[in-house]
Amino acid sequence: MSRLSVRKTYKLYIGGAFPRSESGRSYPVTSAKGEFLANASLASRKDARDAVVAARKAFAGWSGATPYNRGQILYRVAEMLEGRRAQFADELGGGKRAALERVDAAIDRLVWYAGWSDKVAAVLGAANPVAGPYFNLSTPEPSGVIAIVAPADPLLGLVSVVAPAIVTGNTCVVVASESAPLPAITFSEVLATSDLPGGVVNVLTGRQAELAPWLAAHMDVNGLDLTGVADADLTLTCEQAAAENLKRVTRPVDEDWTADPGVGRMARFLETKTVWHPIGV
Repeated sequence: MSRLSVRKTYKLYIGGAFPRSESGRSYPVTSAKGEFLANASLASRKDARDAVVAARKAFAGWSGATPYNRGQILYRVAEMLEGRRAQFADELGGGKRAALERVDAAIDRLVWYAGWSDKVAAVLGAANPVAGPYFNLSTPEPSGVIAIVAPADPLLGLVSVVAPAIVTGNTCVVVASESAPLPAITFSEVLATSDLPGGVVNVLTGRQAELAPWLAAHMDVNGLDLTGVADADLTLTCEQAAAENLKRVTRPVDEDWTADPGVGRMARFLETKTVWHPIGV
């Protein structure tokens, strides 16, 4: 017996909740064959501002958590993603086997970054030799709120830019892949049902050109990752806006998301604090 399918209109993910866009707008998401899949919310700049507020509110608690605890939570996210492996493969499309391999790579990437949580300070920090009776210690600290324009790879690419930002104590606002937002939306549901505090990751769906410049210009955003921006003019506009409060900016580059990521992305949104202390006191 045939039945009507339930047509979905997915919401945003802000502050641990799933609000509708304040604009009331949405746009259709289609498969590679042009078939209708669902409607996704078309986020506005007001939604972007709300997401930044949520990320800032979550920053103190998340950056103040122990690195070991952050690693535990990322590992829990990987566990939850594993439980929805088949759903993610369906949303990625492009052949069942290839899609499952991409999902498995995203799970492995989360586990890999989870393992770095309590090690990155030892690798990127240093005890500096000085010509005097002092200890001189450099330690990495999170920058704050990071705005991320996710790459076109809707799951592995997404995880590969979000995980290094949050494992080091930052919070983030993510603009999902414009053409393939469904894996990002489902990933939001994974985050909401894991132990990740609300506001640490906020996911917006919609137009890069509409959201990215406002996030770049936002004075309470401390870093900007433009990895997913394909338009050179939009990149330049965002870089110019980001200069107003000296944001750290990651420019768009072609990356092989299946390659060993190294520590580069974790280091990108860290600040180095150096402390001097007299010897013998």
